[in-house]
Amino acid sequence: MSRSRARSQLRPAAASACPCGTAAPYRDCCGRLHRGEAAATTAEALMRSRFSAFSVGDADYLLRTWHPSTRPERVDLDGGPRWVRLEILETTGGSAFHAEGTVRFRAHYRDHGTPGEMEEHSHFVRHAGAWTYTGTI
Repeated sequence: MSRSRARSQLRPAAASACPCGTAAPYRDCCGRLHRGEAAATTAEALMRSRFSAFSVGDADYLLRTWHPSTRPERVDLDGGPRWVRLEILETTGGSAFHAEGTVRFRAHYRDHGTPGEMEEHSHFVRHAGAWTYTGTI
């Protein structure tokens, strides 16, 4: 990955629905996490906020929520697909009472006008008291 860059022009209007798929406005949902005003309380909440970060181009948030043992130096979001919808398929652990958890999801995107989807089973652990993404299973 070549460089880190936030695509702030992609930020949804404050009252717009959050890209993560909840009915809450972006400013009250993942926007709070992206701005550092709140932290994800579950592995699923972190997964949703990371999807939203990909959707709005917030590479800094992605790096902040990546476990240090697997974190890349940079995240390059330029020229990638436009992430448009998230489906959570399954979760294990990952609650406020767990130290680790998994989230299996399907992410929908558009790449140069062509729709597509990817499915991933992600692993999360607590690090310094906060949920972090470690990688795929």
